[in-house]
Amino acid sequence: MGRRWRDGCGELVVHGGDGEPSVRVPLEIAGSYRARTKGLLGRDSIDGAILLSPANSVHTFRMRMPIDVAYLDRRLRVIAVRTMRPGLLGMPRLRARHVVEAAAGMMGEWGVREGTRLEVVVRAE
Repeated sequence: MGRRWRDGCGELVVHGGDGEPSVRVPLEIAGSYRARTKGLLGRDSIDGAILLSPANSVHTFRMRMPIDVAYLDRRLRVIAVRTMRPGLLGMPRLRARHVVEAAAGMMGEWGVREGTRLEVVVRAE
């Protein structure tokens, strides 16, 4: 199930558990090396989230804001969620294939936690 995304936009669908409704979040997709390297650097905020793929670790050097980071396996299931303040180097997650970043606190609001299944809907160009 190797997924390859191009740089672009779409939606992140957070599938609720136990009958909870799904949450849809605006999503930037960073599939190229250049876009993944830039990520959220130099930004003061983000509307929604950004997907870095492929990726299994992140850093927050030169970031201006704390972020939530969700590490996803190849099936887009969340294997860990961490909040990182600027200036940190995250440890690589061996099973992670993709990373989603958002403003600190947003993952909890959206119901993203270990075991949550996510879906990426790419907006047609």
